[in-house]
Amino acid sequence: MTIDLAAIRQDYAKHELSPEDCLADPVAQFQIWLKEAITAQVNEPTAMNLATVDADGRPSARIVLLKGVEDGRLVFFTNYQSRKGTAITAHPYVAITFFWPELERQVRIEGKAERLAEEASDAYFDSRPYGSRIGAWASEQSREISGKAEIVKRAALFGVKHPLKVPRPPHWGGFAVTPDRVEFWQGRPSRLHDRVVFRKGEGGEWGTVILAP
Repeated sequence: MTIDLAAIRQDYAKHELSPEDCLADPVAQFQIWLKEAITAQVNEPTAMNLATVDADGRPSARIVLLKGVEDGRLVFFTNYQSRKGTAITAHPYVAITFFWPELERQVRIEGKAERLAEEASDAYFDSRPYGSRIGAWASEQSREISGKAEIVKRAALFGVKHPLKVPRPPHWGGFAVTPDRVEFWQGRPSRLHDRVVFRKGEGGEWGTVILAP
């Protein structure tokens, strides 16, 4: 069956957006939109597309889950030795995109990622289900394996090694992204979408501009 992808169109008309509608702090404004997405029960409201650039200048993107907004920073957790972890170590600047189609909204965030303090990573790791904690030890994330049986065997071995208390692996922890550019996108009819961008100045102050769709 042939599908005419060019003919697939969606007209947006649920909301409008202007700088006057936004708080002065874009992270606080993001939290309002995130809360509205959660309240609206959109599919995976905390899922975000994280884009990185590795040491060779090659971009890569994947979906990860936002796990907190703390002190104006967006927090997520991963294996530091994974593809994204090593890319951030080489080039700490990242781009994040949230897309909530049910609300016809998108948020694009750019900024610098830094490792969380070990105490913060420990606290979150201890809150995870037992199986997830064992999985963090078992999975050498992003590395080639011979098959599913290999990872299942590793998980079983680490389960025997840590039957109750599972310490956080040294290669696993959190990153916090400090934004310096945040764009709020609201879908509008006839592709005349609303785009409000916050950019951080050298003194740390935020300025806003409106972009053409």
